[in-house]
Amino acid sequence: MGEAKRRKKLGLPPREKPIELPKLDKKSIQKKVKSMIYKYPIIPFIFYIAAIGSLLWGIFNIMKIYKLV
Repeated sequence: MGEAKRRKKLGLPPREKPIELPKLDKKSIQKKVKSMIYKYPIIPFIFYIAAIGSLLWGIFNIMKIYKLV
């Protein structure tokens, strides 16, 4: 008989397991991001162009829905 069945038979609550969250090291993440940006300097430009393009596309579609264009 397993421990879970035994505890259930005795009317005890399930055993609590400690939850360990992974530790995030901000310094190493920042180093990786900075090294990637230094290695590929075009990434920020691509990101900004994509963000502005999607914003303009959304505004155009909203205007098209409300027949403002």
